[in-house]
Amino acid sequence: MWNMVEDEKMLSSVQNPRILLLHCRRSKPLHHHYHHRHYGKPIHATPLSRSISASLPTSQIQTIQKSILSREKTTRQFAEEFLNRLRLTEPHVKSFLHVSETVLDEADEIDRKIDRNEDVGPLAGVLVAVKDNICTADMPSTAGSKILENYRPPFDATAVKKLRESGAIIVGKTNLDEFGMGSTTEGSAYQVTANPWNLECVPGGSSGGSAAAVSARQCVVSLGSDTGGSVRQPASFCGVVGLKPTYGRVSRYGLVAYASSLDVIGCFGSSVADAGILLQTICGHDKLDATSSKREVNDFTSQFISKDYFESQPLKGLRVGVISETLGDGVDQEVVSSIRGAISHLEELGCTVTEVSLPSFSLGLPAYYVLASSESSSNLSRYDGVRYGNQMVSDELSALYGGSRANGFGPEVKRRILMGTYALSAGYYDAYYKRAQQVRTLVQKTFKAALDSHDILISPAAPSAAYKIGEKKNDPLAMYAGDIMTVNVNLAGLPALVLPCGFVKDSASSLPVGFQMIGAAFDEEKLLRVGHIFEQTLQGYSFIPPLIADEFKS
Repeated sequence: MWNMVEDEKMLSSVQNPRILLLHCRRSKPLHHHYHHRHYGKPIHATPLSRSISASLPTSQIQTIQKSILSREKTTRQFAEEFLNRLRLTEPHVKSFLHVSETVLDEADEIDRKIDRNEDVGPLAGVLVAVKDNICTADMPSTAGSKILENYRPPFDATAVKKLRESGAIIVGKTNLDEFGMGSTTEGSAYQVTANPWNLECVPGGSSGGSAAAVSARQCVVSLGSDTGGSVRQPASFCGVVGLKPTYGRVSRYGLVAYASSLDVIGCFGSSVADAGILLQTICGHDKLDATSSKREVNDFTSQFISKDYFESQPLKGLRVGVISETLGDGVDQEVVSSIRGAISHLEELGCTVTEVSLPSFSLGLPAYYVLASSESSSNLSRYDGVRYGNQMVSDELSALYGGSRANGFGPEVKRRILMGTYALSAGYYDAYYKRAQQVRTLVQKTFKAALDSHDILISPAAPSAAYKIGEKKNDPLAMYAGDIMTVNVNLAGLPALVLPCGFVKDSASSLPVGFQMIGAAFDEEKLLRVGHIFEQTLQGYSFIPPLIADEFKS
């Protein structure tokens, strides 16, 4: 088991609405109101279990690199530990749709390279899980859909290619809501993933498998995708760090398209440093993706210094805006308490915290579902049993198309295709799609105005903690409403970081709560710096789920 005690050296040494919000505040004029408010002492939602050490999160990537390069431990030993934990927990969690059979062989090859003093790359020995809508040439890539059952792409996604080039070991493909359309991972055509904190609860979605795998320490880090919150909401539900980069920061080549103007590949880790190191590896311009940015990528890892080097108020002067619309009606009070505790902690670190109103905030949710559904209607037209997808036998071409799609797609995918096709149809385009694009522009402008006067904005990552499996499966509108906190960030194309900050008490267990930090475009570096300092100074919490807690007892 890796060392969970904080490493004293600088981490930079790593090689490089459950219900809709009841008051939409539409009657307010569309300008920003800033209210100064001092938040009291941190509110701790639940005490730390005494059986688990409250040691601060450390970079597992750094620990592995340090150990294998010093020959203190072999790559194979690390790989065997993770695989053993995966075998023990997977029957309960069901994070993976496919587990690689070559993990130990790849680990042995890294060990041989180290013995020969060859360069092994900055992620050598790091087990990375990949969401199953990101293409891998040597494993199935189903997007959680029966229509792509047993499909093996002839190429790796650019993000996966970069991981392999950096020495990472792809441990397997994780479960998801079909084509990324859902918020619970119940929409997978193959299995339902459970939350490691409470196996009766959902892990969130659509990247629920990737979040659960990191939470249960079945892998070191994982890749997900985020179209409307699919990295950030499951990160909150599973008590891990979730990072959604700026649109264009990471190549989408090889990501199965859902809504192309909103989709981004994101990162999960058990620490901010691990999520940042993973992003460092996969970001950058890609000629195979016309939407990827040519902007220079800074060295994010320089932000990850030891707590021992922090000043007394390391975030002094940072201007933080709390989005007032996200702490009102429709948000669980225990979630609000945890967020206010996080706000108090930021103030103790030296931040200047003010409230900021984004009157267009509630408009983002309906606009998002019009735009995302419209784009999915277009993108998923290729799955017809001829160009892509498993084919139903039929004598008539139209019956072949219809049968292949009817049998291959699940109910939620069909619902969104129908909604999108309707929104794009003649006579309705202006009323729905065009208007939603106008709302998107409004959302972008309000975010820009707020971020011109604040360094970061914060909000809950979701209006509630994880809920029971099956609770919202038959109520799609309630499930859609749960995305209220995250969809605006996708509409604006901004980066956001979610990290755990507290707990809510469930009837049988404590469930983690995450808060969301939103930054200006391409300002991931600032988010990672603030997140790392917050995480390393947060006292009294351990975000290790009960499922594996015995391994980490002090």
